[in-house]
Formats: sequence, C-alpha cells, structure tokens
Amino acid sequence: MINIVLVEPEIPGNTGSLGRTALALGARLHLIHPLGFDLSEKSVRRAGLDYWKHVDLIEHQSYEDFLKKENPKHLYFFTAHAKKSLFDAQFNENSYLVFGKESEGLPQELCPEEASYKLPILSPHIRSLNLASCATAAAYECYRQNVPG
Repeated sequence: MINIVLVEPEIPGNTGSLGRTALALGARLHLIHPLGFDLSEKSVRRAGLDYWKHVDLIEHQSYEDFLKKENPKHLYFFTAHAKKSLFDAQFNENSYLVFGKESEGLPQELCPEEASYKLPILSPHIRSLNLASCATAAAYECYRQNVPG
C-alpha cells in the first residue's frame, strides 16, 4: 500500500485533491496535526468531491504519534532542498511518502539526506511546485514501480 503523509497541511484544496489521488490509487492518506483548516470545510469537500467519504484517512496528533502508531519501515521525504530526484527513489511496497506544509515544507531535521527526494524543476523562475502536484507525481511513480506484472 502507498501511504501519502501530509505534515501540518495548510490549504484544504490540496488535501482534498490528495484525498482523490489516494482513493484513485487505493492509497491511505495520513494527516498530521495541526491542520491549517477544519476537515469539514467546504473547500476540502469541493476538492474531494463526493469521493471524500471513501478516502482511507488517518489523522495523527503529531509526527511522533504518527511514527509510534504506524512504525513505518519505508519512509521517503520530499523537499525542495533534496539533492536526489524523485526518479532516483527505489520505492517499496507499503511506502510512506512524506510531504510538509505548503508555506515551509518539511523541517530539515526531519529529512535524512539518503531518504530525501525532490521533483526536478528546470526553470529558474520556479522555486517549488504545488503540494498536491508533487504528492500526486510521487504517488504515481511509487505505484508504477510496484504495480504487479
């Protein structure tokens, strides 16, 4: 199973969009508090459309709570500061793809260099990509690498 982990997401539309992505891939969406919005907000529901009620969603009160409850073996951290590309990642089954909040990304101390990746950005005019876009690209690459036969 693919696990999409959002650490303190701030924009409800991104979370709603990633709920749809998770559902499309049969993935689980993990939300780590504090959230920058309430899950009942109209914008989450609008982005998730009528699919939201079917999303496999787990909320965690903190990153430490997430680690304790999930005991993840295969963590992949996504940050614009990583040296390695998404395409260097060798995903495993039951991968946890970890993304930070929209305004700041993941704290550097959370991202071990050997498990940190970024999406290539070729234009000097863009410093980062949208959270939902990045997480969707990473989740589909993880799926592609692990799809049976």
